[in-house]
Amino acid sequence: MKLSPGTAGFTVFLAALTAVGPLSTDMYLPSLPDIGRDFNADAGTVQLTLSAHLIAFAGSQLFYGPLADRYGRRPVLMGGFLLFMAGCFASLFVATIDQLILARILQAVGGGASVVLARAIVRDLFEGPEAGQMLAKMAAIMGLVPAAAPMLGGVVQDLYGWKANFIAMGGFGAVLLVMTLVNLEETLPAARRQSAAPLAILRSYRRLLMDRRFLRYLAIASLAFCGLFAFVSGSSFVMQGIYGLSPIVYGLIFGAMAGGYVAGSITGGRLVRKLGIDGTLRFGGFCAALGGLLMLTALMLTPSALAIALPVVIYGFAMGATMPQAMAGALTPFPDIAGTASSLLGFLQSAAGALAGVYVGYGSEASAMPMVAVIAAGGASAFAIAMSGGKR
Repeated sequence: MKLSPGTAGFTVFLAALTAVGPLSTDMYLPSLPDIGRDFNADAGTVQLTLSAHLIAFAGSQLFYGPLADRYGRRPVLMGGFLLFMAGCFASLFVATIDQLILARILQAVGGGASVVLARAIVRDLFEGPEAGQMLAKMAAIMGLVPAAAPMLGGVVQDLYGWKANFIAMGGFGAVLLVMTLVNLEETLPAARRQSAAPLAILRSYRRLLMDRRFLRYLAIASLAFCGLFAFVSGSSFVMQGIYGLSPIVYGLIFGAMAGGYVAGSITGGRLVRKLGIDGTLRFGGFCAALGGLLMLTALMLTPSALAIALPVVIYGFAMGATMPQAMAGALTPFPDIAGTASSLLGFLQSAAGALAGVYVGYGSEASAMPMVAVIAAGGASAFAIAMSGGKR
């Protein structure tokens, strides 16, 4: 049975594609301290399994979009899932932390296809506020994965150890591969396909980087994502290492943040009908600045897990309201190179998050302040840019 655009099944499928990235990072977060003990590695080195994954995830996106603009969405998506599954199952046989980092890189290179092509498929079929609504619906559904993944990962970690989390990730990839093969029809007509020659790709990237509209939405998405990934990369060490929370309690806090993301996505999808993309981004940016600055103030006054746990729900809400609309705004002007635009957006956003993660990783064993400072700065900066203009 084919997936029809506009149906609930189609939306859930696209949401599952975008969930591959969060699943790859969030499910094994409660396992990071145990991985460090198994391989006798410090927090900074263990955190490289996350940052290296994100850097590879970002880099792979530069290629998937142009390839999908040339050969179509389905074949590129299926190839990505095969690489993703190979990386997941290779993680079961590593003997050192360096080998695990390499397996995570392979997993990331494959996983980059799903998020790029999910956005490209949306742009193939929708545009403007309609695309924003569709991306918001996907984000609301996708938000259930980061809400559940750390909690499920914590339970799996306690019962079976960290390798079982990678088996679950690989199984998820296998299900999506079969669905793509059997149920997904190609959304890019042959008449709209672009050249994959290196010079043609570079011209497309130059076109995007010279467009002020694209750069503005890119900046909002990237700065907000820096704050989100600072929490993703540093929170397990802060919450479990500094404040002594159990993996399951930590997973509940992470799930509450993801629940905020779901609520923000639903809210953003409704607001965009009335306020448009830019009005919704101003609302989301305000919430991001509010959550980040509240967290920073609370930590300075009363350092505790609670000072982080409550404001991060507000920040999660802000991300749900902001990210889908920033993506829709960035992709709408470029229907002819939607895959390439999705690639560049994903690459630069992920690269910014990876840099934030590296900074946070090497300070998160001793203090929560590096993580919280990045969250506050990311939220405030995204809000400032969202207020700078726009009429869409």
